[in-house]
Formats: sequence, structure tokens, C-alpha cells
Amino acid sequence: MKNVAPPTGKPVVLNPNTKLAIAERVEFGKTCTFGPRCRTVSIGFGTVIGDDVYIDAPIVRIGDYCKIHRGSLLYGYQPLTIGHNCWVGQNTIIDSIGGATIGNNVGIGALSQLWSHIKFGDTLAGCRWNSSRPLVVEDDVWFVGHCVVCPITAHQRSMALVGSVITKDMLPNHIYAGVPAVDVTQKMGSQFAPVDENEQRQQFEALYSEFLKQNGITPDQFQAVAVEDLAGRASNHNTTFFCLRDRTYLPSRSEAEFRFMRFLLYDRAKFVPASTNEQPEQYPEFRE
Repeated sequence: MKNVAPPTGKPVVLNPNTKLAIAERVEFGKTCTFGPRCRTVSIGFGTVIGDDVYIDAPIVRIGDYCKIHRGSLLYGYQPLTIGHNCWVGQNTIIDSIGGATIGNNVGIGALSQLWSHIKFGDTLAGCRWNSSRPLVVEDDVWFVGHCVVCPITAHQRSMALVGSVITKDMLPNHIYAGVPAVDVTQKMGSQFAPVDENEQRQQFEALYSEFLKQNGITPDQFQAVAVEDLAGRASNHNTTFFCLRDRTYLPSRSEAEFRFMRFLLYDRAKFVPASTNEQPEQYPEFRE
């Protein structure tokens, strides 16, 4: 993939030795800064980083179609990885002092704080509270907003309601609330419910038709094709293949596909780039 200058804004890079890999269609707001700890920074296709965002970790990898809103702080001594289609609300803190791995399709509401360490007290004087460990947030986790998260593992599809303080691991597809947060799944139900494959396909086709109508595009100009398996297929400038079963797609990076993906995000549908023998997963390469 070519590395091109971002279409809007330009980040401030405080370390002259930082290696940048910025994909196409990445947008930067005003005074977005990469701090002195940054050694390598990789940002995927279509990601938007807002005003006054400060990022400072030795290895930073952010996937496709993410949004990191204004005033957010992402920093630490260990690698920081954020997957595809992630939403980080304004004034959010993601700490990677102990390491932070955020999966695909993760929502982190405004004013949330995700921590991977606890350090301050005087250990020489006997303070016992000095530790760091990895924070792991798996795919499709949602911290609704104003959440405080300790260095835990949030398993896939788990969810924390507004104002939750998470001190323990979150079970898959369970919902948590309160201070400290407790499991309220039995009362609230799970975040995700089973879906019927036929209904899912019909809903996808309806979304595709709505997109065409809204954008004045005809099917011969762009086709979003739902298939059972992506193997042996390759998207092109007017056709993109989507697998509803595992929510992957084969990107072509066409203008119509870009607009369609933006149309789907964030609450209609999320797809991550697939990796096949015919079309490997696309990430930006580092400049020499």
C-alpha cells in the first residue's frame, strides 16, 4: 500500500527517528501529536484522529476505519495496539504502561479511562501498590461511556454501562454496571443476540440498497456482494465481497467502497479486512 500524506491536517512528530506508516484516507485534526517515545506508528486506511490527540508509546498500531476523538491521551512504555473499526470518545485515556491490546470493533465512550498500571506510593517506605500488567480488550467490547477500567481482560462482546468501574475480568457477551461493576446480564440480557442467517442477508441487502439510493450510485457502479466464503475471490474497483458469517471483507479501496464502509459504521455493520492467499490483509508499510 502506498504511504501518502494525510488529506487533512498534519501530525506533530516529536521524535525525529519515528517511523511512520500512514495509509490512504487517514485524517488528522489540529495539533495531533506523536510523542518522543514513539518509534513506529502504523495507522490503517480511513482512520480519523481528532484535534488535540496525544499518542506516545514505543509501538503504536491502529487499524482501519477507527475514530479517535478530540482530547484523547494514548500513552505508555509498552506496545499499544488498536484493531479495526474502533471508536474512542473524546477525552479518553488509554494507558499502555503495562501494555494495551484493543481488538476489532471496540467502542470506548467519552471520558473513559483504561489503565494497565498502578504506581505512585513510596515503595522504599513499604507501599505495596506498585504493579503493571497488560490490558486486553477483545473484539466487539463496548464501554458505553465514562467507564474506568483496571488492567483486566474484557472478553469478546462484553459490555460496561455508563459510569462503570471495572475491576475484574469481563465474561464473553455479559453486561456489567455499577461501582465496582457487577454482572447484570441476568437482568439486562446480553449485548449480542443470535441472528438468523437469512434475515442477516436480507438486512445487508437492504442497507446496500439504502446506500445506493442515498448516494445516487447505480449497481453497475458498485456492488456489495454477500458470500458464504471469500476464498478464491478478489474484489475490484466496482465489486466488494463481504462474508456475513465471520464479518470479513476483501477491500479494494475504491471510492464507492470507502463511502459504503463509512455508511455502515458504526452502528449498522462492521467488517474487518480478511486475509486469504489471493488477497492478504492490508496494512500500511513503514517508510525507510
